[in-house]
Amino acid sequence: MIDWKQINTVLLDMDGTLLDLNFDNHFWKEFVPLKYAEKHGISIVAAKQQLEPQFKSMEGKLEWYCLDYWSDVLALDIAGLKAEIAGLIAVLPHVTEFLEKIRQSPKRVLLVTNAHRDSVDLKMEKTCLQPFFDEIISSHDFGLPKEQPDFWERLQQQHAFEKQSTLLIDDSLAVLNSARQFGMAYLISVSRPDSKQPKKETGDYPAIEDFRELMSGL
Repeated sequence: MIDWKQINTVLLDMDGTLLDLNFDNHFWKEFVPLKYAEKHGISIVAAKQQLEPQFKSMEGKLEWYCLDYWSDVLALDIAGLKAEIAGLIAVLPHVTEFLEKIRQSPKRVLLVTNAHRDSVDLKMEKTCLQPFFDEIISSHDFGLPKEQPDFWERLQQQHAFEKQSTLLIDDSLAVLNSARQFGMAYLISVSRPDSKQPKKETGDYPAIEDFRELMSGL
């Protein structure tokens, strides 16, 4: 799928690419509504009806990924709630083998995520993946989500890389589309970001179900 000799820099998403999106889906779709319902003395069904439009309105915006924003809006300790169910945080199959192998190569490996720094810190603490990366970058550092092509301009300015020799692996089609618009040469999607859900549509991007598919020739 990839001619690794052409790749100098690898940009890896976190949630749904390296880590099982089941944690985040359960957190936002079930656990937050439960805590919101308890706080307001309403049913979980009513809580979901109130929360879903709020969540939907922020998709693709930096606020959607900002724990401080949701803590203020919902009057809940979102970072604290994430820590409560941190036992659900899991690395997707064969990710660690891939990271171990790529670290043996001369390629730069950057974790590039929309996740808030508090979420990144919690997940790195739970998974111990931090040593595999040359840099860990949150889109909050730039004030723009990865869905915006200008994000990639800012990333390139601060962490110099060549578009023609850089690979991005991400489960979000909106993110892949913005990276394509920026001119990134190598783009791969993840078809099974949530282990509890069936494979998802990946558009016209080459897609992997797990990282074994990329280890040949690495």
